[in-house]
Amino acid sequence: MKTVFKALVLVPIALVVVLFAVANRAPVRVSFDPVSRDVPVLAFDVPLFAVVLAALAVGVLIGGFASWLTQGKHRKAARRNRREAEALRSETQMLRAAVPDSALPALTNGRG
Repeated sequence: MKTVFKALVLVPIALVVVLFAVANRAPVRVSFDPVSRDVPVLAFDVPLFAVVLAALAVGVLIGGFASWLTQGKHRKAARRNRREAEALRSETQMLRAAVPDSALPALTNGRG
């Protein structure tokens, strides 16, 4: 079911991207020189669809990085809780090992 849903969503998106790329093949000049408009030092002629898709990809990367940064406190709390659970688990195992086996039924019968 999940695979069918992915196909129903991703195939139309891929089709739109391909149609967009085919329709926008004309080259545009991308310049990284803010001083000289006539003869830029660093300029590239690339298809328009490449500029748009690259801008979209950069936006997704920046958004993902920002989301990762904001979730840092939750990851830190999860690490702290994991360490605490492991410490309590090892303490429980140590205490169980310290209690003789003959005393265990007496301890568990009262909770019954």
